Amino acid sequence: MKIFNSIFIVLFIVSAALQYNDPDPYLWVPLYLYAALVCLLAFRGKYYPVMYYIGLAGYLAYAIYKVFDSNGVIDWVTQHDEESLVQTMKAAKPWIEEAREFFGLLICWAVLLINFIHYKITSRRLPKNKYSF
Repeated sequence: MKIFNSIFIVLFIVSAALQYNDPDPYLWVPLYLYAALVCLLAFRGKYYPVMYYIGLAGYLAYAIYKVFDSNGVIDWVTQHDEESLVQTMKAAKPWIEEAREFFGLLICWAVLLINFIHYKITSRRLPKNKYSF
C-alpha cells in the first residue's frame, strides 16, 4: 500500500497544481489536496475514519451531481456520443469539462475507498488491548 499511496500522493498534488488555469481552482485544488493528504496519512500508517467518511461522501455526492448536471455525464453520453475527453487539454465544450471532472472525482473516491477497505481489513488483524479505542 505504500507504493500505491506514494503514486497517488504525487498524482493528486500534480493534479492540484494543474488546476491553476481552471475556471474554478478554488474548488478543485482543495479536492485534490484532500485526497493527497488522506493518502499521505495512510502512507504513514495513520487512519482517521472521519476523514474517509467525509471524503467518500463528498466525492460521491459531487460525482452524482456531475452525472445529472445539464452539461454532465448523461449529456456527454446521450447528446454528444461520448466525444473524446482527451482531444485537447483546453476544454472549450462544457460537457467535456464536466465529464473530466466526474472522472477525477471518481478516481479520488476510488482511492479513498481502497485505502479505507485496507484500513478496515488490517485493523481487524491488530491485537486489541484494554487501551484501544
